Order: sequence, then C-alpha cells, then structure tokens
Amino acid sequence: MVEGSQVFSSHVIVSFFLLVFCGMVCGTDSDISCLKSVKEALQDPFKYLQSWDFSNKTEGSICKFTGVECWHPDENRVLNLKLSNMGLKGEFPRGIKNCSSMTGLDFSLNRLSNTIPADISTLLTYATSIDLSSNDFTGEIPASLSNCTYLNTLRLDQNQLSGQIPSNLSQLPRLKAFSVSNNLLTGPVPAFKAGVADAGSYANNSGLCGGPLDACHANSAKSNTAVIAGAAVGGVTVAALGLGIGMFFYVRRISYRKKEEDPEGNKWARSLKGTKTIKVSMFEKEISKMNLNDLMKATNNFSNSNIIGTGRSGTVYKAVLPDGTSLMVKRLQESQHSEKEFMSEMAILGTVKHRNLVPLLGFCLAKRERLLVYKNMPNGTLHDQLHPEAGACTMDWAVRLKIAIGAAKGLAWLHHSCNPRILHRNISSKCILLDADFEPKISDFGLARLMNPIDTHLSTFVNGEFGDLGYVAPEYTKTLVATPKGDIYSFGTVLLELVTGERPTHVAKAPETFKGNLVEWISQQSSNAKLHAVIDESLLGNGVDQEVFQFLKVACNCVSEMPKERPTMFEVYQLLRAIGLNYNFTVEDEIMLPVDSGDAENLEELIVAREGHN
Repeated sequence: MVEGSQVFSSHVIVSFFLLVFCGMVCGTDSDISCLKSVKEALQDPFKYLQSWDFSNKTEGSICKFTGVECWHPDENRVLNLKLSNMGLKGEFPRGIKNCSSMTGLDFSLNRLSNTIPADISTLLTYATSIDLSSNDFTGEIPASLSNCTYLNTLRLDQNQLSGQIPSNLSQLPRLKAFSVSNNLLTGPVPAFKAGVADAGSYANNSGLCGGPLDACHANSAKSNTAVIAGAAVGGVTVAALGLGIGMFFYVRRISYRKKEEDPEGNKWARSLKGTKTIKVSMFEKEISKMNLNDLMKATNNFSNSNIIGTGRSGTVYKAVLPDGTSLMVKRLQESQHSEKEFMSEMAILGTVKHRNLVPLLGFCLAKRERLLVYKNMPNGTLHDQLHPEAGACTMDWAVRLKIAIGAAKGLAWLHHSCNPRILHRNISSKCILLDADFEPKISDFGLARLMNPIDTHLSTFVNGEFGDLGYVAPEYTKTLVATPKGDIYSFGTVLLELVTGERPTHVAKAPETFKGNLVEWISQQSSNAKLHAVIDESLLGNGVDQEVFQFLKVACNCVSEMPKERPTMFEVYQLLRAIGLNYNFTVEDEIMLPVDSGDAENLEELIVAREGHN
C-alpha cells in the first residue's frame, strides 16, 4: 500500500515538473501567439477581447487580458482561459495548442460551431477542465479526448453533438464530472466509475441507454430487426443503396432543423411528458391555479420563439395565459440544492415583496427541471433600452433618473429591510426590468445563492458564471466573498451606463488605444471638464446639467476602488432621491433608516466627495 502511494506521488511530482518544464520552454512567445490566434479565429461582436493588446511585450502583460489567468502574474504563461458567455462565434481555434501549459479551458455559453477537433487531445495536452457547453458544436465527440489523461471535468452539454459517446472516455483516470445532456447522442453510455455521471448528465438525448439510464435491450432488439431488414433488401443495387443513405442523412438533417424551428421540437420540454399534471406552487392568490400543462401551453411548449432572455442562471420564456395574462417563466440552468432545499429557498423568496422587485409568483418542480414564474415586464431590460441594436437610446433624463431611484430603492430594501438581508451578487442593467410605466424592477435576487450557495465558490462568479464582465468589484478577485459593497460597485456601474450611455466593457467614446472598461475610463477623467465630456450628449443642454453632474458624482462614489469609500445602498438611494426632488416620483414603500456615520458624515459630503478643489 505504501509502495503504491509512493509510485502515485512520484507520478504526480513528475507530471508537475513536466508542466513547469514545458511552460519554461514553450511559454511566453508561444502563449502570446496562442492568444493572438484565438482572437483572430473568433468573431467578437461585443468587444470583450478588445483588452487583448499585444503591443505590450513585457512579462505578465497578457495576464491582464479579459478571461486570461496566468501561472504567475509576472509571466506570460496561460494557466486558464475563461471566455464564457461572451457571444463569441466561429470554429474551435486550433492555435490554442500554443498555450502549451494551459490546464483549464471554458468556452461555454457562446456560439461556437462546426465540429470539435478530432485531435483535441494534442491541442489541450495538460487540460484538467474543458467546458464547451451551450454552443452550436455538431458532429461526434472525439475519441481522442481519452488521451487527455489529466481531465477532471468535461462538459459538452447543450450542443448538437451526434453519434455515440466514445466508450474509452471511461478510462480517464482522474475524471470526476462528465455531462453531455441536451444533444443528439445515441447508443450505450460509457462505464464510468461511480459519481462521474448520473442520469442528468445524459438528459434529453433520446437515443442513449445503459448505465444510469434504461437498459439497452430495446435498442439491441431494434438493431437485430435492422439486420434482418437489411438482409431482406440485400438485392438492392449499390447505387440505390447509396441514394437511400444520402436521402436518410438529408431527411435527418431537415428533421433536426424542423425541431429547432418547430415549437414541438424543444427536447427538454418533450421529456416532461407524463408530468404535466404537476401543480405550480403559487404565492399570489389572485393568480389562478395552474399546473405544468398550463405553462407548456402558455409558452407554446417552451418554444425557442418564446425566449425573451438567456443567462448563466437560466433561460426566460414569455408565457401568455388563455385570459391574456402575460407571465415570464425562467428555467433554471442547474442547481446545487436538493429538492427540499430548493423548496425552502422558494418559500423565502416568495415572501420578498417590494414595488421595485420583480414579483416571484410561483415555482414548479418536474423531474430535474426547476421553473420559476414571474410577472411579465413589457418594456424588457434596462440594458436593451440603453443599448438598442439599432440607433441610439431615446430615454430622456427624467426617465433615467426615475429608473435609477427606483432600482436603488429596491436594492436598498434588500440590503437594509430584509432579515436576513439579501445580497444580489449579480446587479447589472440586464437584471433591471421595466414595466409598462418604466418603473424599474430588480430581478434574479436570491438566485446567485440558489445556484451556488457557498460564498467560497464565488470564483465562478468572478469568472462570469453569475456576473457580467465590467460589473464585478475589484476585491472579488482577491477575497471571493460576497459583500454589500460589491453590490454597490455593480450598481454604480449601472448608474454610469445610465448617465454616459456607454456599455460597461466597451467605451465607444474612448480613444482606440484605451483597452479598459467603463469604470476605468471614468476614473481617468480627473477634472470636471473631462467628466462633463463623458456624459451622454442627449442629456446636456436641457436645463438639467447640474442634476446630471451630481448623478455622475454619486456613480463615481459607488465604484470607488476601496470598498470602505463606497456609500451604503441606503445612502445611494437618499442621494439619488435628493437629486430627483423636483420630479413627482412616487414615494411608496419609502425606506427610512438612519445614515451610518461610520460610512459618511453627511449626504452632501458624498455628493461633492470627488469634486476636490473645484
């Protein structure tokens, strides 16, 4: 036993030194070449990779790139490449081979397409984690993945992969997590050791069998039938057989396309057959009793055409009841809670009510699916209103100020009036929804904890699992702990979006040489004259310049680099409310709390905190 442990330890040590040696020999220039090829190979519509500036040749320069983690901050050796949820398009970049000492790759939640390279094991020799989930990859799963002997995690779910799962993947000695759900796979599943994959790992692949799934006897019978049928038509000419095969693949391809376009083609929804009578637990008495079948009809069987939003926590569908009532149904992507824990969380969130929070009306559990029912917000997200796909934002100053005050009130209520208080952990302009009167409603409160309940797991939040790049407070990368000040930083970024009209990660007004985000750009504008220049031009010259400038100052305080310099959320609300005294905004659900003198001596001091000597 001791001898075996020594052998294992020696293997680990040898592997470690191999990695280090490879990094020393192949690192630096090759890693820079690697990232260049990745950037060139992928379409980046939202400019997330704009920070990848290769003009700086100093050691450690690439370690500051978005999504790049290095072995050491002063060495150009890539440890992990985490480019999740960036809207990237294109094929798998083969140049990634030059990141010779990289151990982690995350391309999840993008639009990468075509096949996964058959020789992927030669491109990712030392990979311990590969996440290609939620893309548009087609074709078969490469058998060469079995040569990635360091793999701990392999996620290929939510693609269009077909064929059989290579059985030799079960030989991966270190594999702990494997998932291929929501694909087009067939045949028997690999004989993984216990704990690597469960039935959910293979969900929504109608042709899979064996292991934790149903036995493969039925498929075997079908195979025997197919052999007999093949023998019966053995006299068909080679040309006719070739034509038949061609027609088979053509028809199958058309079938797949129809499934994507056809409301009935949503595989995960069809898998709920037999559970449609499950009741939807409702918190609102005025909402009629519903079951899962009612939600299926209201969303056209969760048709892709009913999708009104997607994110790491899940997909949101528009639902219309027979009486014309509009709702939103969120299908959670995954949850680490048991069914009992999930229902307990729902019971808590169902009691959280405020004018500026999106009401959680109910929830439903069916098999592994967890569905949340919300009131519909007809004007969509603040993000879409501020950054429309065509043209410029048309919201005037009064509407923007109203949204800021209402959203601040809702978040302050979560921080100061809930017991225990709720940290949002995912504040962005995408989670602030607008009703018919443009009254803001904060959504997804409590979901970050529901999806990943332990704060020490916030490394996933920093890397984009819950948060959008540009909103995450700088201290998260060091502490990985959720705090109220982190929420305030994220909200401050939203305020900057409102007053500048710029995106949090891409500043159109900034010079081409600037590679930072919105907060970094604002922080470089030290004088009042420069700060006036960053304000959305449509807001200036309308007699409200002083209000707009004060608003900008509040936003700047919220995004202070030091958490202790940021105001509390109650103070932010009071500051914004003071700016909006000349407007007839509602004061319902007013929050009256004493200002903590430890955070600021008075509100006026916060407004002028960054004006310095001006």
